[in-house]
Amino acid sequence: MARLKKVLVVGGGTAGWLAACYLAKAMRSSDPSAVQVHLVEAENIGLLGVGEATFPSIRGTLAAIGLDERRFLDGAHATYKQGIHYRHWVRPPGAPGREAFFHPFSLPSQRPGGPELLPYWLLGEAPAGLSFAEAVAMQSRVVQHQRAPKRPQDGDYQGPLNHAFHFDAACFAKVLAEHGTQVLGVHRHVATVERAELDERGAIARLITSELGAMTADLYVDCTGLRGHLIDGAMQSPFHSRADVLFADRAVAMQVPYERPDAPIPSYTIATAQEAGWTWDIGLQQRRGVGYVYSSRHSDEARAEQVLRNYLGAAGEGLTPLRIRFETGYRPEHWRHNCVAVGLAGGFVEPLESTGIALVELGAYLLTHAMPADLDDLPRIARQHNTMMVARYERIIDFIKMHYCISQRGDTPFWIDNADPASIPPTLQDKLALWRHRPPHRLDFVSDLEMFQVASWQYVLYGMEFRTDLEPMRHAYPQVDEARREFAAIQQVAQHALGDLPDHRAFVERMVGEHRERAGRRHAAA
Repeated sequence: MARLKKVLVVGGGTAGWLAACYLAKAMRSSDPSAVQVHLVEAENIGLLGVGEATFPSIRGTLAAIGLDERRFLDGAHATYKQGIHYRHWVRPPGAPGREAFFHPFSLPSQRPGGPELLPYWLLGEAPAGLSFAEAVAMQSRVVQHQRAPKRPQDGDYQGPLNHAFHFDAACFAKVLAEHGTQVLGVHRHVATVERAELDERGAIARLITSELGAMTADLYVDCTGLRGHLIDGAMQSPFHSRADVLFADRAVAMQVPYERPDAPIPSYTIATAQEAGWTWDIGLQQRRGVGYVYSSRHSDEARAEQVLRNYLGAAGEGLTPLRIRFETGYRPEHWRHNCVAVGLAGGFVEPLESTGIALVELGAYLLTHAMPADLDDLPRIARQHNTMMVARYERIIDFIKMHYCISQRGDTPFWIDNADPASIPPTLQDKLALWRHRPPHRLDFVSDLEMFQVASWQYVLYGMEFRTDLEPMRHAYPQVDEARREFAAIQQVAQHALGDLPDHRAFVERMVGEHRERAGRRHAAA
């Protein structure tokens, strides 16, 4: 039996270092001599952080690799994220009706033995004027009042409200590199990979670098970003575009200083719909990361920059934009022979629901926990891995498309084209047709293949004012009094939470200060 002894991650950045750390922690914790994890990256690759948003799974990943939360917050300039605030997605600016809705990360309240609240909200039994998210979870109220999702006494990556993080991707990669090399035993090599040489079976035999010559491993993990240096260049794994479904393929972004040092930091991403896409607005500790994601079929670079500057106003004066090109899609074969793509090398979905780093986490998780003891099992593991990744991408694409296609906007060609049934996947069309007569249910989803829980579909669906007619089924929901009491209790608990949870900026600054104080004591003791 040929054992796996060495894994070589190619490319640094968030994807490379997160994958390397996860692999090293999982595979070396039980037997440090079992598998060696190496990473090769070029010097000064010029990572630029424009504000990265994550998915709640990041908490489990960072806990799994043993990264101290305060160290992470300090080094990555991180803040907390409790959901996404959507503006102007339902209807154009100035039109009558709600201007915004919130997609919280916390699940709808449901007491043991109590009723599911969604049907009763649809039947009008919640307090008048409350959106679905406001009626069934307290997180909307918490973020409106600039509260953090946890308290000082809560443990690392724990807290009463579900959350993720915002951070500077370039700074985060440096934190991971330090943790990986100093704590987890990842071997770092600084070199530029020029090419891969293949063996007679078509697998990678060795990598040729300009500084270190040949490098070999049993398994190669491609984290070289959108260019996919190994999976595309050497393995020639084709890319399956989904630009027919999700039109956005460009972004223009800026790093924006706060007006004052003590400016409040929203603990959520702000996503504002625009004429040909949407703007993100992410609050870090010392600045904002703001960008405009748009479709080049419906706009051009000059107009896109103007839309971004219009959004920023005076805050954008004198700032130089960064321009980014991408295409939504994926490689049906993330894993080919002894090469596995993780992150952008394997695919990309436009960043509306922050799936980029979550897909890195998923790739690292699947790779680690399906890692073969016998190298002869690689083809079987690869087929399973590819099936899982393709299913995840397709379901994510359905979810993102739903944000666009059920909008009431028809004020620009971009929004008109997004409502065209020809651009809506049949799988999503079927779901929406069913949900006209009943709300989304967990049985509509295969949990192991889904990134988004049924609650996320519900929050977005009804935040977008989708109509589900439950009136013919009213008799099936007799727990009206219990539901009304629970709706009232949620509002009472939310009010209590405002007194229990700290201000978001103040809490982040406290956590960072505690880390620096501890680091100072360790340095003095040494």
